[in-house]
Amino acid sequence: MDPQSLKKLNVARAARRAIALVTDLGDGRDRVVEEGDDVAGDLGEALARAFRTGKSGVVEVDGREFFINVHLPPPRLVVIGAVHISQAMAPMAKLAGYDMEIIDPRTAFASSERFEEVRLDAEWPEKVLKERPLDPYCALCAITHDPKIDDYPLKAALEAGCFYVGALGSRKTHGKRVERLLAEGLAQDAIDRIAAPIGLDIGASSPAEIAVAILAQVIEAFRKRNIVSGAKAG
Repeated sequence: MDPQSLKKLNVARAARRAIALVTDLGDGRDRVVEEGDDVAGDLGEALARAFRTGKSGVVEVDGREFFINVHLPPPRLVVIGAVHISQAMAPMAKLAGYDMEIIDPRTAFASSERFEEVRLDAEWPEKVLKERPLDPYCALCAITHDPKIDDYPLKAALEAGCFYVGALGSRKTHGKRVERLLAEGLAQDAIDRIAAPIGLDIGASSPAEIAVAILAQVIEAFRKRNIVSGAKAG
């Protein structure tokens, strides 16, 4: 591997950016491509597929074989609210390969006894998210049903380009939420990205069923996310 390629890979991975090493199996030359870079033709389609699935492999393009070694940041699932839904979602998220963490300033809910194997911050989201900012490989689920806790992380998630942003509440509740976010300066098209009511419509009623609906919607958003081309291939 070219030392410059290795340096680019390490920098991108440390910054939680998706990156791929593309090696021409005919001559051994390689190059680094970041998610969103402009790569034309069949190779570009193969790269987009690799970034979406996270699967490395050999592809044939115009009679030449390339090995695409893709590195995706671990998807981070940030849940605002240490509630029953969060308790049910935690083991499911772990099985699905999501690094889940819970933020809730209400210490009566955010206790280690209720969440033994999950990262838990009994702090206000403003503090936690400034220390560990959100990014495009994060999903944000706001489920406290309390605007004082939920609104800030929702705004932060939209501004960070999180691949999924969802919020608990009825359509009436969400209507008021939209008004508050507009007043905070967010554009309507950004607010429209919020999945509300949260979760796939499977008729869920219990906390466990709602957790299934939310996690399924998160996975769907991650696998179907739009990968926009730029012009940074190197």
